[in-house]
Parts: sequence; C-alpha cells; structure tokens
Amino acid sequence: MEFRDNARIDNANIRYGGGGGGRRGGRGLAVGGGLGGLIITLLLLVFGGGNLGINPDDILGGGQAQPQSVEQNPECRTGADVDANPDCRWAAYVSAIEGYWSQTVEGYQSGTTQLFSGQVSTACGTGSSEMGPFYCPGDYTVYIDSEFMGVLLDQLGAAGGYAAEAYIVAHEYGHHISNLTGTMQQARSMGNDTGPTSGQVRLELQADCYAGVWFANTIKDPESPIESVTQDDLNRIVDAARAVGDDHIQQQQGGRVVPESWTHGSSEMRQLWVAKGFNSGDPRVCDTFSTDDLGQ
Repeated sequence: MEFRDNARIDNANIRYGGGGGGRRGGRGLAVGGGLGGLIITLLLLVFGGGNLGINPDDILGGGQAQPQSVEQNPECRTGADVDANPDCRWAAYVSAIEGYWSQTVEGYQSGTTQLFSGQVSTACGTGSSEMGPFYCPGDYTVYIDSEFMGVLLDQLGAAGGYAAEAYIVAHEYGHHISNLTGTMQQARSMGNDTGPTSGQVRLELQADCYAGVWFANTIKDPESPIESVTQDDLNRIVDAARAVGDDHIQQQQGGRVVPESWTHGSSEMRQLWVAKGFNSGDPRVCDTFSTDDLGQ
C-alpha cells in the first residue's frame, strides 16, 4: 500500500499511549470487529452468549487500569513521514478514514483511535491487548494494541501487512458509523441471538462493507494519505476477512463449525461484504439489516 508523500496527516484523532476512556455518550458495550473482541468471541462461542446485551464489566472488567505508553507522539505531518517512522502509518490510516466519513455522513462526529499496550481504561470498562482491536460506543474510540494486532493476525493465519491493518482500523470505524447512524442500536434491539442472520452478525458485516467502501473512495481522493492499493493489498484485505470469520476461528480452535453460535459471520460472508463495499464505493449498499441474503 502506497502513501501519498505530500498528503497531510492529521494527528487530532489519534492518541499514542496515555489515558483513554473519556465519555461522550455514557457507558456502552465494546464491539468486536475484524479482530476486535477476538478473545471475547471465543469465550462466547464456548459459553453460548451474545456480545451486544451483556454487562460489559463481565467481559472487560470494571477496574480503572491505566494503559502503558506506546510511545510519545511521533512527528507525523505528511505521508512521507511513514517511510521515516512506520508508527506514523496509524495516523495516516485514521486521517484517511476520518477524511472520507466526515465528508460522507451528515452531522458526522469524529471518532478517536487510542493506541495502547497492556490494558486500557475505556467508557466500556477495562480493555486488554488480548482482546484485539475494539470499538467503544460510549467514548467514540477505537482501541488498538498496535504490536499485538500483528501477533493476532499471525495466529489466525493471515498474511498481514499495512493493507490488512488498514482494513481492521476501517472496520472498527465502520462500527463508529453504525453507532452514529443508529444501526448499532437497531442491532441491540434484536437481542442477544447468535447465528448467521443475527443482529450481531449483521452489525459486523456492515462494518466490513463500510471498510470496503472507504478503501474504494480513499484511493480516489487526492488529499488522502493513502495513494494506492495493489492487487497484493486487496488479496491481503480479503485474506484478513477470511481469517476473522467465525467458521475459520472455530476450525482453528479444533472444534466443529457451529453456525448457530456465530457473532461475526463466516469467512465467506465477511469477504463478500468487504467486496460489496469496495466494488460499489457506496455506503448505501451496506444495509445488512434489510436483507436475509447475507451470503452465508
């Protein structure tokens, strides 16, 4: 994935280490994404619960753990800085994502990305590295352990790379869009049911679709820090979507595939909705709540 050297990187919506959990909308429940809530997902597959209506303290913990610092804010001003300091790629992802959605969603309210290591205090409770990236609707924040995310991708057998990372960040921001537009609340109103057509799966597939939409549009924007994606990048995005499918995770854990327990969707479903978003470039195709043709 190529970064545009002269494109401005805005650091306003990213925090490197430091405190998290500033509340904007009251206490919420963290939402798993591409890898977000992976450990939660595995626990729920074992115990048979859902992850939209349970008490967040039961999963995240109610303590006020302080995140360890990742590093002080690096000097990230343009896309060219990514070559000098790869840590700047996170700010580049966020700048490009915010740049697109702020021009697309009426009344858009910015999200924040918090990089952390170890544990982090959020409006949804205490998060940890092992959860993978997740979105907290209570503080409009995406939480990422930037080092451990690569470990999770590797453990799941994904090729990884910058494009896979950008897909996961864009997926978590997809949850932010669902939160702002009210479809996250719609999913919660459907209860804690699991399975291929459950509200939880629809919410995850919508976030995948939004991630694809963003990729399609950001490479057309001359001001985006993301200049281009190659066929190899697209393959890595699709591969990451495959790796985080419920069926793949169940198989990797040595168990049988149990569609009735799915909370994120199968590999095929996730790949399909990323492709729908990318091929159309239109967020209107991401209405996963008005169809039962989810591609299972």
